[in-house]
Amino acid sequence: MSEEVTLFVVCSTGDIKRGEAKPFSLSRIGEDGEARPYSIFVARSGDDRFFGYVNACPHQGAWLNIGDGRFFTEDGVRLRCGRHKAEFEVDSGACLRGPCMEKSLEPVAIVVVDGEVCICGVDLKEEDVFLEEEFEDTMEIMIHP
Repeated sequence: MSEEVTLFVVCSTGDIKRGEAKPFSLSRIGEDGEARPYSIFVARSGDDRFFGYVNACPHQGAWLNIGDGRFFTEDGVRLRCGRHKAEFEVDSGACLRGPCMEKSLEPVAIVVVDGEVCICGVDLKEEDVFLEEEFEDTMEIMIHP
């Protein structure tokens, strides 16, 4: 008997160009049942494969895209940390250069189904859908480099 796996769609494959990555701010349900911020990114390699990682450098936990908002090195071959310039393999997350040698990015299990990039194996809190008129007097702001 196979166990059912829940998939959460994070974006369409067309939303991420080859050699680029996109960050996502999600809410993950912890063991205590409480929702906590869960910052991830999905990278699309030059050879058209998708990889997911937690958006935290293993050196000091900074977002990889801190600073200029980019995830890839200038040549588009490796992922890199904007703070200390550590470089990582796209397909394994292993550090190849920088202060976190012998460490790796934390992987996020993703699958591509019918043109949608989905994460699996993570218990996420699905956000409520609000109609625009419910925010007449307020403004929702999300800041993400």
